[in-house]
Amino acid sequence: MRLAIMQPYFLPYIGYLQLIQAVDKFVFYDDVNYINKGWVNRNRMLLNGQEYLFTIPLKDASQNKRINEISLSDDPKWRDKLLKTIEQSYKKAPYFGETFGLIEQILRLPTTNLSEWIFGSFGLLNAHLGITTEIVASSGIYQNTHLKAQERILDICRQERATHYINPIGGTELYDKATFETEGMTLNFLKTNRIEYPQFKNEFVPWLSILDVMMFNTPETIQDFLEEYALV
Repeated sequence: MRLAIMQPYFLPYIGYLQLIQAVDKFVFYDDVNYINKGWVNRNRMLLNGQEYLFTIPLKDASQNKRINEISLSDDPKWRDKLLKTIEQSYKKAPYFGETFGLIEQILRLPTTNLSEWIFGSFGLLNAHLGITTEIVASSGIYQNTHLKAQERILDICRQERATHYINPIGGTELYDKATFETEGMTLNFLKTNRIEYPQFKNEFVPWLSILDVMMFNTPETIQDFLEEYALV
């Protein structure tokens, strides 16, 4: 059984979706500490032909809290403000209508808990893109928050009886293939190929949110993009 474990990110770049597609079960690692200025509640979109960082506002967020303990901002205006920014940026994109409708559904999901909200967003997002991988949240399942770093990942793999663990390429210095082999597991790192597509008439801006990919491509084309990676 192929397994991946990652913190929940809001509308992440396509490599995150490739990781979900590449495994049989994907674990939202939501009972770890929130990281300020990380990617849990931030990502990048295209605005006036340039990369633009957007942020989901949170209530009393702190690195002393776990992700599943954090709430979205009480301010009711931030959703409409973000939707307006997205509309201004992408209203002339070829797949604006269906993508904008999906993003509005996600932003209106009836929960204020950050982890639950992102979890719900992937239910809608994966259905749109045809991704059928099972997704679970680590909070409340594995009961191993006393473990740290690689040992905690290994414990989740053991509990899930994983035979193959796949991690993003950025984890090459965090995890050791020999250690996984002694546990009877294969460890690979997913490296995303460079993916390009027309973004209006601008010079292509890479590695933006899946929001950008969906504005310019059909779900069928995105399915092809999801296979554009190498395991190393």
